[in-house]
Amino acid sequence: MVNKERLVQTFLEIVRVNSQTKKERALADYLKTKLQELGLTVTEDGAGEAIGGNAGNVIGILEGAGDKKALLFSAHMDRVAPGENIKAVVEGDIIRSGGDTILGSDDGAGLAGILEMLQIVREKRLPHGRIEVVFTIAEEGGLNGAKYLDTGQLEAKHAIILDSTGKAGTVINRAPAQDEIIAKIKGRAAHAGVEPEKGINAILVAAKAISRMRLGRIDAETTANIGIITGGMATNIVPDYVEVRGEARSLAEEKLAGVTEAMAGEFRAAAEEEKAQVDLIVNRLYPAFHLPEDHELLQLVRKAGEDCGIPVTFMPTGGGSDANIFNGKGIAAVNLAVGNEEVHTVNEYLVIPELIKTVEMAVKIVESA
Repeated sequence: MVNKERLVQTFLEIVRVNSQTKKERALADYLKTKLQELGLTVTEDGAGEAIGGNAGNVIGILEGAGDKKALLFSAHMDRVAPGENIKAVVEGDIIRSGGDTILGSDDGAGLAGILEMLQIVREKRLPHGRIEVVFTIAEEGGLNGAKYLDTGQLEAKHAIILDSTGKAGTVINRAPAQDEIIAKIKGRAAHAGVEPEKGINAILVAAKAISRMRLGRIDAETTANIGIITGGMATNIVPDYVEVRGEARSLAEEKLAGVTEAMAGEFRAAAEEEKAQVDLIVNRLYPAFHLPEDHELLQLVRKAGEDCGIPVTFMPTGGGSDANIFNGKGIAAVNLAVGNEEVHTVNEYLVIPELIKTVEMAVKIVESA
């Protein structure tokens, strides 16, 4: 059913449009036109204004008939750097980055896949329920488009998100919650060579705290990391301020709470020892989700895979996606692989036959709902 040439052409058109986080305007306009040509009623919400971007989430509605369930399909419009002026190279069944940028298959493959699914539904006059499409902004910047999504016009209780790496049939049904941890450490400046005794070294406080933390892989469900340290002005000044940013993630939210508190506790303890001050900010960036394999949505996805001859594997992931937010909003959501590999690098590539299989599954999901 899938028109390979059309699918590839659509993908190439999408990645040629610059679409950095909070700068998705051009791609949003392109996608709105595409959805309108396919007969969807299209709107754009105010998520962009809420986060300081130049475009909102694009929402398309295709009304259905009969007693079939409403379904939501989603992919995100933004991409990571270096992601401007992409020159994709097609080599047989592989599409690669030109080498100086990412390819943009995260999530251009998902966008193109959903458009192709809609084309097939229209061309084949396939019976379907209400199909809702949401193309989100600012996913790479913290899932912010989904967070600020206006769900007022949505009816679907089940969502299929096309935004995972790997072979077709890989389905993410479990993902962690994430906490952001920011420590603002305040010491006291002094001349490092003349009277260091009068200073309180904020970098030393940070170093003590970090050295005592369990970082990396904590257990099979939990990770922690310190990723950014900023502070100090010169080597001859005892630094009086340092800001440390880290994170913790876990598939089990009770474990996450413990790891986050342990990291915060080390900052407090080190500050007390050195007579410094520390202001701690902890933000829950997104909730965890876990849909069991007997969930109605997963059974629908499994059957679609079987009908297409594609083995379906349900897997957890250590990363967050819009699926976390949709689940948190009461819309059961899973994330389907689209056939891309080495995303967020200049070595990124897309396996066309795998994307085709995912589109075939999406069509079967619509037919079977």
